[in-house]
Amino acid sequence: MSEKKKVLILGGGPNRIGQGIEFDYCCCHASYALKEEGIESIMINCNPETVSTDYDTSDRLYFEPLTVEDVLNIVDIEKPIGAIVQFGGQTPLNISCPLARSGLNILGTSPDSIDIAEDRKRFQHMLKKLKLIQPDNGTATSFEEARDVANRISYPVVVRPSYVLGGRAMEIVYDEKGLADYMEKALSASPEHPILIDKFLEDAIEVDVDAIADGKVCVIGGIMEHIEEAGIHSGDSAMVLPPHTLGKDIIEVIKKNTYAMAKELDVKGLMNIQYAVKNNIVYVLEVNPRASRTVPFVSKAIGVPLAKLATKIMLGRTLEELAFTKEKNIDYVAVKESVFPFIRFPGVDAILGPEMKSTGEVMGVDTTFGAAYAKSQIAAGQRLPTKGNVFISVKNQDKRSILFIAKKLADLGFNIMATTGTADALKSSDIDVQILPKVYEGRPNIIDLIKDGKVMLIINTPSGKATKEDEAKIRSHAISYNVPLITTIAGAQATVNGIENLIKRPKILVKPIQEYHKRLKR
Repeated sequence: MSEKKKVLILGGGPNRIGQGIEFDYCCCHASYALKEEGIESIMINCNPETVSTDYDTSDRLYFEPLTVEDVLNIVDIEKPIGAIVQFGGQTPLNISCPLARSGLNILGTSPDSIDIAEDRKRFQHMLKKLKLIQPDNGTATSFEEARDVANRISYPVVVRPSYVLGGRAMEIVYDEKGLADYMEKALSASPEHPILIDKFLEDAIEVDVDAIADGKVCVIGGIMEHIEEAGIHSGDSAMVLPPHTLGKDIIEVIKKNTYAMAKELDVKGLMNIQYAVKNNIVYVLEVNPRASRTVPFVSKAIGVPLAKLATKIMLGRTLEELAFTKEKNIDYVAVKESVFPFIRFPGVDAILGPEMKSTGEVMGVDTTFGAAYAKSQIAAGQRLPTKGNVFISVKNQDKRSILFIAKKLADLGFNIMATTGTADALKSSDIDVQILPKVYEGRPNIIDLIKDGKVMLIINTPSGKATKEDEAKIRSHAISYNVPLITTIAGAQATVNGIENLIKRPKILVKPIQEYHKRLKR
């Protein structure tokens, strides 16, 4: 057995939707950083599909379950100076407190600080102390309690069980009946944990922030604006870095809030914060004093290996020693887009919501948002058209917003198709539109045209609480026949931006990401 200093790295365990490759990336970088510092890396993970479990990634690998008992057995054998729990997602965080109580030194942010971010009451207390704003919320262990909370904060509300991965079993509820149905399912599935209830901020802009801190200094790695509005899980939403619609004053508030929380939680390593911006008010949704799924994206966008630096901070180095004391302001645009497995599940409805469905992500980089977004769509397998028929069918709330999008598509030379309700709204704004019968009204309808390859793009926002059967059929056929499908207005706006760029610049310029990083050093 080696006499060198050793550090345990707790991986993410089995891959599942909501927790996957981003944590494997961070664990690998931790191993590389330990090697650079002359410390032996001991990886604990039980997933054969990861790079962190390759034979040459770490000095030693334990292919064991991530439980308190198994980790402590390895501690008895290896006698490490400490363990890194920040890089494996929720799984290692959930066992960090019992491991610390058993005498294991948790490197970086303390288990108590992690608990403040996880525990709803302690988290609220911290935000009040810092005078930060969060959406109205409450917890419930019965339908009666949930109803009282929902009536107090008013519908719609976001409901979810505590301690879940990837927004699993999270729903937006619009009325008491929906709440009763949800609580019946949730309480039978997880009777021992309370249900979390938050006011749903409709039409808010969601923002993710990844930061790194050494206990004294905090540096923001990246501020990412979600393209889809609040209500779509952050793992499914496309994101743009730097933010492209937020004003400087809002960005300053986000930075100030991030620094305040990093200091209060005494963060040593990585931290991710999710915000929502509505009516120029910045709300704090969630704080995770750990690596997030966006760390690989931000690291590649700014050319700084954040996970590697965070590992060295956990070993006692400072950001000043690591020469990263100032935020990188990039003069290009990076777009993160999610990749979905819908094509593998015939008949599935491709609607996005609070529960995460993506199984991967890609990145597009260019000097303008339109070009970067178009590249991200191509990388995700969504071939944006530059001519042909576009079918539009949106819910009533979106009819005003769709007018500008449809007008732009018509100006770009597309033929617009719609069913009666949407067509009437478009016609009233002098937009030429071909009216199609609804699926149950006659033929040829939109499904016939999809099958015949005559539709190049579909924009369909789901109407109402329960999605109509014919809308679900249209979306599932779009997936089956590989027709680009957009289900949010914000996504449609970004798509039109990307299409316009492809029409104006048909030749896509490709260059290594290192070429963009060179611009930062000038």
